[in-house]
Amino acid sequence: MVKQDRALRTRQAILSAAAEVFEERGYQMATISKILTTAGVTKGALYFHFPSKEHLAQGVLHEQDQLLPVPSRSYKIQELVDTVMLHAYRLQTEPMVRAGVRLSLDQQAHGLDRSGPFAHWTEVVGVLLDEALARRELLPHVVSSEAASVLVGAFAGVQAMSQAVSDYKDLLARVSSLLAYVLPSVAVPSVLAAVDLTQDRGETIAAELRQGAGVLDLAVG
Repeated sequence: MVKQDRALRTRQAILSAAAEVFEERGYQMATISKILTTAGVTKGALYFHFPSKEHLAQGVLHEQDQLLPVPSRSYKIQELVDTVMLHAYRLQTEPMVRAGVRLSLDQQAHGLDRSGPFAHWTEVVGVLLDEALARRELLPHVVSSEAASVLVGAFAGVQAMSQAVSDYKDLLARVSSLLAYVLPSVAVPSVLAAVDLTQDRGETIAAELRQGAGVLDLAVG
């Protein structure tokens, strides 16, 4: 058990170091030697967990999506908003998420399959929209898969603009505005009137999840 815990800690240290290097340098300019130095591990330890730079990058891409789903709400549209705003908050505050997003949008990352996060988030948003449609929260013309693809693509553009303009400092305000303009073309007005789109929503959900995790830890302990 101790050996397994040590291996998990080593793997996480390598991923964290890789995220730092990928975010700073991009995929092409990142080197295994720099990641080794940053992680403070041996080459053998790194290659035990990740046999190549591509595997490291895929690990970072996958790691950014590991998060508990947002709590259930009265409206599925609110769950959608909470999911989007939480991801924006994590992008603003968590290096692993920022690195994953940079890799996803890195057009110089030749040979790296960057489609995973886009497929993941399109599926997550699509499922929420399907559930909202079943509850009659969406306008009749809405096709869930199309709306999900548009929203994910728009988010990618907004976060890229925020990174270039303010290093993500204005990201939450930009994403709140994005939702305020896009959702009226998707959601029933009476539902949208009851939804919280404010820019501090992501931080609120993050605190709610942390509190829930703390309660769970106490219960298990």
